[in-house]
Amino acid sequence: MWAAWAIGALLASLLSLATGDRTRNLLFDAWQRTSPRDLSASDVRVVMIDGESLKAVGPWPWSRYYLARLTEEIAGGGAKAIGFDVLFPEPDRIRPDLFVQFYPELSPQAASEVTALQPMDRLFGQVIGLSPVVLARAGSGAGPATARSAPVDASISGPLPPKLDSWPAIITSIPDLDEPALGHGLINGQPDKDGVSRTVPMIGKVGGRTMPGLALEMVRISLGADAIKTGQTTVTVAGRTIPVDRRGRMRPHFGHFPPTDIVSAEDVIGRNVPAGTFDGKIVLVGLAAEGTADIVATPLAGEEFGLLVQGQAIDAILNDGWLKRPHWTGPVEWAAAFVLAVLALLLVGKRKGARMVLLLAFAALPIASWLLFKEGSTLFDPVRPALIGGGALAGAFVGLLGETRRERERLRDALVQERIAAAAAEGELQAARAIQLGMVPPRRDLASIDARIDIDALLEPAKSVGGDLYDCLRTGPDTIGFAIGDVTGKGVPAALFMAMSKALLSSALLREQGALDKAADAINRDLLRSNEEVMSVTMIVGQIDLASGAVSLVCAGHEDPYVIGADQSVRRLDLAGGPPLSTIEYDYPVETLILKKGETLLLVTDGITEAQDEADGLYGRDRILELVAKVRPSATRICEAIRDDVRRFEGQADATDDLTVMALRYLGSQS
Repeated sequence: MWAAWAIGALLASLLSLATGDRTRNLLFDAWQRTSPRDLSASDVRVVMIDGESLKAVGPWPWSRYYLARLTEEIAGGGAKAIGFDVLFPEPDRIRPDLFVQFYPELSPQAASEVTALQPMDRLFGQVIGLSPVVLARAGSGAGPATARSAPVDASISGPLPPKLDSWPAIITSIPDLDEPALGHGLINGQPDKDGVSRTVPMIGKVGGRTMPGLALEMVRISLGADAIKTGQTTVTVAGRTIPVDRRGRMRPHFGHFPPTDIVSAEDVIGRNVPAGTFDGKIVLVGLAAEGTADIVATPLAGEEFGLLVQGQAIDAILNDGWLKRPHWTGPVEWAAAFVLAVLALLLVGKRKGARMVLLLAFAALPIASWLLFKEGSTLFDPVRPALIGGGALAGAFVGLLGETRRERERLRDALVQERIAAAAAEGELQAARAIQLGMVPPRRDLASIDARIDIDALLEPAKSVGGDLYDCLRTGPDTIGFAIGDVTGKGVPAALFMAMSKALLSSALLREQGALDKAADAINRDLLRSNEEVMSVTMIVGQIDLASGAVSLVCAGHEDPYVIGADQSVRRLDLAGGPPLSTIEYDYPVETLILKKGETLLLVTDGITEAQDEADGLYGRDRILELVAKVRPSATRICEAIRDDVRRFEGQADATDDLTVMALRYLGSQS
């Protein structure tokens, strides 16, 4: 059992390592969907350049004139920080010099006056310089600006996360806009492998220089802080210590952004925003029209504007709305897995109280995970210890079954050998064999039971006596009852139990007059009352109507029968059935089929399918299908062909079980 336990725990551990991030992320996403964060009191406002705004102003990109007006209105409303989740790497498309090129018909004087006009980029830059604006940046593999040409506004010091996101180059806004901005922040945010965005970057490295993320920089500007301190697992700004992962990313506890905190850019430019909307707030501006590329999946939504994800990150920094996975969670998860694995080894196979302890230990894991999430915003993975503990439990259970089975077989074989030796000494075994074979109908009687059906059966015990049986008797003018069975075990005990089962079977078939479910129930109840040896018998009980070929069957844990067609095609009947007789009380279902003229119903015991050759190979079911498809239609030929083929397959190996086969070939009602 120890070996099976160790193998189960090891395989489960490897599976946990291979699927850890995926399974824990799905669970943590479910926790967030169950309990999203409340954002109703957020100090973040989002200005969306949405579809209505594009209809009113024109397609994107807008003239910098409108962006300047938008910024002036937000700044005039008292915003503490204004962040643009948009890059401006190219000059305004509506510049005076370009306008003159579009209209060559202008007179030289008019062209000179237009050219002398101030570009909108310069106007927008002036507005940016007068407002608390933070512009976006993006790290890139290649870009128009190197990292050293882009200023870093905050003082960043301290050790960095070990696997901090980094890029060789950077994409910035044009100098007219970038230089007067009060702050700059990175907007790179890659989703996880499954395409879901669960984290927002707090810091990153571009060309060897550390830079803040957009959300962190906007918080810094709004709080008037000058410095950012970093650690391997934290980022600190204005006294707020934010947990980050090894890549420098924060994991927000997502919620549903209040619609009242979202404003259309059209309303801002048109001055249709209620007074006080932006007063003392952090305002994030970005593109959020249908068809835009900035759409991501989050734990709460399959599609969400990236602008709102940044907004939630800002609110999370301000209100401790992050999720953390401290360094102790990993060791604790492995320790819990070890404890569950040990409990599985110690308690498997014990009484009900011990099993209840094990069940409670498994149930405590998701409860603890939920409480840590709900009350402490801590991510504890219960899947890993449950998976490893479950693997150990499965291994221990398999090992226990193997040991129990080996011990049971050893004791059973020892008992059988003792009884065989005692019986052989007294010369009784051969008499017992003759009695056993005398209890089943003689083959010559089967052949003449009715002209409308061709029946044959044979039984060969593996030892002097065995536990297989068959029966066939007339239950009515047009009906024949039949059965085949296999008692657990071999030798004298099996033979005695077979004799009792055979007597009960014949009585029940005649008494119940074709009600097979009642007959099976009667046999089962009688065997349960008289079964002090705790033995059982698999059995198929059936009845055939010779006038129509209709067959009724009840299967009690026995091998499925086969139907051989008149054209010698073979199919296996998949019976629902129930457990072997003399195990539990059970309502056995009656299952039916119709035998057409020339079709044969074939019943066998597992002494055929599980017969072994000298190399311990099994005879199996496929050999039966192949064999009977070649035998000329005849109940006797089919039975003897199967017996002979099994004996050839066994070779010099001793027979391990009784061999019993029955064939019923329907000849038709007019035969």
